[in-house]
Amino acid sequence: MKKIIKITIVSVFLILFLPVAAKALTIQIPKESSQIKIWFYLFIVTFFPAVELRGAIPLAVLLYKEPVLFSFILITIANILITPLIFLFWNLILFLAKKIKPFGIFFNKYIVGLQKRAKPLVDKYGFWGLLIFVAIPLPGTGAYSGALIAEIFGMNKWKAFFAVSLGVIGASIIVTLAVMGIIPLKIK
Repeated sequence: MKKIIKITIVSVFLILFLPVAAKALTIQIPKESSQIKIWFYLFIVTFFPAVELRGAIPLAVLLYKEPVLFSFILITIANILITPLIFLFWNLILFLAKKIKPFGIFFNKYIVGLQKRAKPLVDKYGFWGLLIFVAIPLPGTGAYSGALIAEIFGMNKWKAFFAVSLGVIGASIIVTLAVMGIIPLKIK
């Protein structure tokens, strides 16, 4: 009976969440839409783990032609808000990883990979290692990963929040400069 409940919960989650997430990432808001609608959409896009600010800043500036400074500020703040949410819901995340097998398998693989990538930096440099890890604007190095690393390594939450926040600001600066063409991107 418990297995049926777990399968039902996972199925409902997948049926409801994945199409919504896919739609949100591909939606085209008409240019004549209100600014509030566009900014709300960009704020939400920033909360997607694979996207975060690395996708939201280019989306704001290049697609919606929003002001660079305002885009930078709003999206950076939104991305910083992720860290306290991870800290707040860490026990729930662990509970779900134990109770929902597919989520647990994925989560455990993700955590093991995260530990391997972050351990050398965090062990050697602590606060600064976490900051540098988050500041590198590559997939898997954002605020979600930084907050999870802090939880995994048992770092002080205030120090970790500060490190992740500074890392997010650093990543935002790098992405914004790249979007503006100041940092040239050579994609092969």
